[in-house]
Amino acid sequence: MFPRLLEPVIRSWLDRKKAIILIGPRQVGKTTLIEQITTRLGRDTMWLTGDDPATRTLLENISLARLKAVIGQQEVVVVDEAQRLHNAGLTLKLITDHLPNVQLLVTGSSSLDLAAEIKESLVGRKREFRLFPLSFVEMSDYHGYLAERSLLEHRMIFGYYPEVVKSDLRHAQNVLADLSDGLMYKDLLALDQIKKPSLLVKLLQALALQLGNEVSYNEVAQLVGADPQTIERYIDLLEQTFVLFRLPSISRNARNEIKKGRKIYFYDNGIRNSIIKNFNPLDLRQDTGALWENFLLAERRKRNSYTDLNYNSFFWRTTTQQEIDYVEEFDGKLHAFEFKWRVGKVRVPQSFIKAYPNSEFSVITPENFDDFIGQEDRPPTATTP
Repeated sequence: MFPRLLEPVIRSWLDRKKAIILIGPRQVGKTTLIEQITTRLGRDTMWLTGDDPATRTLLENISLARLKAVIGQQEVVVVDEAQRLHNAGLTLKLITDHLPNVQLLVTGSSSLDLAAEIKESLVGRKREFRLFPLSFVEMSDYHGYLAERSLLEHRMIFGYYPEVVKSDLRHAQNVLADLSDGLMYKDLLALDQIKKPSLLVKLLQALALQLGNEVSYNEVAQLVGADPQTIERYIDLLEQTFVLFRLPSISRNARNEIKKGRKIYFYDNGIRNSIIKNFNPLDLRQDTGALWENFLLAERRKRNSYTDLNYNSFFWRTTTQQEIDYVEEFDGKLHAFEFKWRVGKVRVPQSFIKAYPNSEFSVITPENFDDFIGQEDRPPTATTP
């Protein structure tokens, strides 16, 4: 098993009378991580999976008395793929409220219905974590920094899904094809959220080709033959199923700053490249800069999530096409970052300095990206109130 940065964090939250919720994309290792944690606990554990029709039938509209009989003397209950259970939030609430000696661990591949039910039913009774594809830091911990550093270009093309990392090039492409099909359809279609699967495919291809560029819902709608409201709804659903994420523009001071812009990135470079069926090496590509940008932002997102750093994140652009790739707000000021695959001279736009005089500016290249995506501050563990 690959080492996961979340494992010691989750372990520190056990036995605190809170449900542990672990959500994230399919096939990133959520079940494997929970198995590792429960094995090390060495306690009687019951596994209930939402992918099993018999389990879904068993738990549908279950009473408290029946639930107690089902769980019996088990000390740990794992509910895997909970988003597929009917009234999942109510079932989890019954366990948390009425079986205080049972440690509940829940996994889910979608934050659609699961998040809504849990937020309503488990207010103050849960601790939620997100697991992503493997990270540069985790793989460095696994086989050494130099080994992982030498694979940087490979990761930019094939990404960090565990099964992909373990595979040769040909098998990796097949794995990514299966993953991208599953990511595009399985959860959304199961929840009847997507009425036109063919439109979803066209949308993902359009977004993949616009990687690193500002996205206009109107333009995308015209390109794929839909209305802007449908495009926005589908993008929102894709974000909630951890296929992609949006980065908004920052606009606070200058009159010529873009007011409502957004960029869209993929949680994994391999999934993005699978969608457009392009696994060419970097020296044969025209999108290397965009891949570098997506790689860094996905790794930074993992880093911030695992270290519980809730920074505000943006990009910056003006109507005169001055731009900064990424801006974070923390420590009471703005920190701006420009991403360059090839090292060269970069100057911070004077209009940005004028609008945000106390900000800091850095250029991130393959020579210095370690600090930007690193885990110098390991994830905080739970402390006793």
